[in-house]
Amino acid sequence: MWQTIHNWDIQLFYKINTVWTNSFLDSNFPWWRDATTWYPLYLFLLIFILLNFGWRAWTWVLFIIINVTLTDQFSSSVVKQWAMRLRPCRDPDMIEYVRMLLNHCSGGNSFPSSHATNHFGAAVFIFCTLRKYCGNWIYLFFFWAATISYGQVYVGVHYPTDVLAGAIIGSIIGYCVALIYNKKIGLPALKSPEAFARNL
Repeated sequence: MWQTIHNWDIQLFYKINTVWTNSFLDSNFPWWRDATTWYPLYLFLLIFILLNFGWRAWTWVLFIIINVTLTDQFSSSVVKQWAMRLRPCRDPDMIEYVRMLLNHCSGGNSFPSSHATNHFGAAVFIFCTLRKYCGNWIYLFFFWAATISYGQVYVGVHYPTDVLAGAIIGSIIGYCVALIYNKKIGLPALKSPEAFARNL
């Protein structure tokens, strides 16, 4: 069974990294999956929260920081150290088949993808805490997390099961942190519900 999953993983990696490719994705995935690309989004979220809920919403900011810390440390310091799986771009048996789109192959282990864990953890936390305020726009965070995770395979630094496991782990952590936040604290009342509704 495990050998079958491993073979499927290798084959799907090869398809995503080498076959299902085009120049547009080649140009955009390297920067799309880079953490620094999304600093403006994080700043927007901070401003959005503070403008609509006031300074009492600092607990939301604190909990999303806690959430990202948990997802990152659990994936990097616990699961990766247990699994000890080499990245495809560092595996001697795979490296000749990898189409590497970055100028380096990250250090550390491959399973799970911390990018997938962190971004799905954030997406689920944001969804669970803000969905009643943001309507269908909130689902874009899942698209954001999914495309960043897919990009990790596309550029050659992770296998599909790495990002799948990361997405599952991150989603569970994000849900649990959001559940605690919503039950124990929760967002304060909107500063101006009428203005918020007009801006959606």
